[in-house]
Amino acid sequence: MLETLTKGFRNARLKLQGKAELTEDNIKTALRDVRVSLLEADVELGVVKDFLAQVQERAIGEVVHLKVKDPVPNMPAGFKVTPADHFIKICHDELVNLMGPVDASLNLDGDPALIMMVGLQGSGKTTTAGKLARKLKNEGRKPMLVAADIYRPAAIDQLMTLGRRIGVPVFSIKGMKPVQLCTLAVQQARNVGRDVVIFDTAGRLALDNALMQELEDIKKQTKPGNILFVCDAMIGQDAVRTAAEFDRRLGFSGFVLTKLDGDARGGAALSIKQVTGKPVKFLGMGESLDKLDDFRPEGLADRILGFGDVVGLMKDFEQHVDQDEAETDARKMLQGKFTFTDFMKQIEMIRKMGNLRTIFEKLPGMGEILDQIPPEALDDSELTKVKSMIQSMTRQERNNPDILDASRYARIAAGSGRPVEDVAGLHDRFLQTRSMMGQLGQSGLFGNLLGGAPGPGGVPGLPQAGQSRAQRRSQKAGRPGRLLGALAAAQQPAEPEMTAEEKMERARLQREKRRARKKGR
Repeated sequence: MLETLTKGFRNARLKLQGKAELTEDNIKTALRDVRVSLLEADVELGVVKDFLAQVQERAIGEVVHLKVKDPVPNMPAGFKVTPADHFIKICHDELVNLMGPVDASLNLDGDPALIMMVGLQGSGKTTTAGKLARKLKNEGRKPMLVAADIYRPAAIDQLMTLGRRIGVPVFSIKGMKPVQLCTLAVQQARNVGRDVVIFDTAGRLALDNALMQELEDIKKQTKPGNILFVCDAMIGQDAVRTAAEFDRRLGFSGFVLTKLDGDARGGAALSIKQVTGKPVKFLGMGESLDKLDDFRPEGLADRILGFGDVVGLMKDFEQHVDQDEAETDARKMLQGKFTFTDFMKQIEMIRKMGNLRTIFEKLPGMGEILDQIPPEALDDSELTKVKSMIQSMTRQERNNPDILDASRYARIAAGSGRPVEDVAGLHDRFLQTRSMMGQLGQSGLFGNLLGGAPGPGGVPGLPQAGQSRAQRRSQKAGRPGRLLGALAAAQQPAEPEMTAEEKMERARLQREKRRARKKGR
């Protein structure tokens, strides 16, 4: 996601490194990379010009205080700020201004409150309606979905399926026109005690006057307090032009940007607020029904600039993971006691949290090295392959990876449908990763997690007095970060120049070395 934008800002920062001051000449050179990346990401031309002008105006002539006088959390005393850092801070502020301020709240007044989902066909309206219903249900509301898209084949069946999965009723009457259907749905919701009604309306492949008239009639008859335009981020500037026309005819209250996790450009996220004046309220970041995030300009700006998104990461982590269990797993990993059974649990955790690359983008400090990780290591299909190999192991093999040998490799390969060298490579990389994490644990860097001596006045494993909220959040973020880092390392593809026999022989020699070390203790 957003790789095109991130690359431009990274190049701009590199061109300013080593500069003693920000001048008009070096700022223009840096902004050239930013301009190219914005245009390649399909950001609207007028938005690009305004953004660059704001950054240049703020950067030129401003005094940069290189030495920080006051203590800064997580920074050593006397920490120095470079002109390049200052330039990126200006870019961050202007990105936030470009996309915000944001009000992710919905107007839930009324008996019942009404939410109308509109947009082109294929933008993800039906799935987003289901996600929104699930979100509102988890917040204590009683939503009802209305299948008002009577034209697209299987649209009603899709909504019915989503309703069953999340436990939300779906109102539908075969053959009834959408305007009358929505009107009756509001009355039905009152009768059965549902306090929110979500209309899943029809879309078209392109703007169509008949469609717009139908949507205007639904709005006139039901008077919804919320009209959300569901926008596919992957169609770039077309999304902005289409949104402007829908806004002109319907006057919607906000956007839901979908498929942002599958787009390397993401220009719509930067353009759409500036062009229409309407806020982005939610981001659809995946297919599963829990992937509807409140839009946070600060978090998206951090990710564009390669800083990660600790807040977003912790929201995902806390929603899907038992923190005590995760800390236990991290402790086992750092003690060198991690097993394939534990590794399977981490794969399941990752799948719940969403797209692997998107999760890594949220990890602080990963922005600079993400491009160095082989694409195969961040391919979600690789998780399926790894899982199939682990599931083909016996319980004894999962809990004691050291016993694997050539004959076991062959049986596991046959059971999982993978080549023998893939099984040997997975085992080899797993052992290397486990050894590396064990050495890190012995280094003393994670003393609190392992029950070592706490810092001054601190208690092992607990936040220390005087820590800021950001510090505590960063401390928590380290837990999923360590596990995810090990997962990426264990997924690295096998070296192509080594044969299966060579891999097996290397694994055998490593096991013999470990046994020899144990005997010598």
